[in-house]
Amino acid sequence: MLTTRYLFLTRHGEAGPNGRLTEAGQRQAVLLGLRLRDVPVTSIHHGPLPRAAETAQLIAAQLPGVPIHVDESAGDFVPYLPKREELPETSGDLLLAFARQFPPADEELAADAERRFSGPVPGSEPRYQVVVTHNFLVGWLVRAAQDAPPWRWLTFSHANAGLTVLQYSPGRPAALLTYNDLSHLPAELRWTGFPPDFYIP
Repeated sequence: MLTTRYLFLTRHGEAGPNGRLTEAGQRQAVLLGLRLRDVPVTSIHHGPLPRAAETAQLIAAQLPGVPIHVDESAGDFVPYLPKREELPETSGDLLLAFARQFPPADEELAADAERRFSGPVPGSEPRYQVVVTHNFLVGWLVRAAQDAPPWRWLTFSHANAGLTVLQYSPGRPAALLTYNDLSHLPAELRWTGFPPDFYIP
């Protein structure tokens, strides 16, 4: 028997040059944890880097008794590097130049993330999983849920401690319930880490 998985995806809180959470990032993580208190969270997963681990620990502190796990497949990596011919004529050069700034894609890790964190789950009770990760993996999993072309992960920008929720129910297409929800954060903690033109009041 399969049942519904609710996947609560978030990007880690704001981090400084040393890769650790700033004071603002710590506040973001705590507020996200408080936001999730009304959700029957069954597990918290996070990537291995300090900024993801610290965010997950602060969220977990607001959710007593919820187990926390470190997962390599929730890490910070390029999930897919497209070929130029896959990309739109008008923006392909820009997208490709952006993607090539980073280490080579790890498609095996991206596939493992999909196996671990998407799709319905065995059992009779819905599963509510929190995954604390990085911008690229949020984009990759949202893209997959929407059956969008693989290169589309490049077009998603996720705020620090924003909340995205995906629903995977048996016999139904994956559903994007919310994307980049920032309602748990005051204005001064929203959209950190991105240029001002990304901000929507």
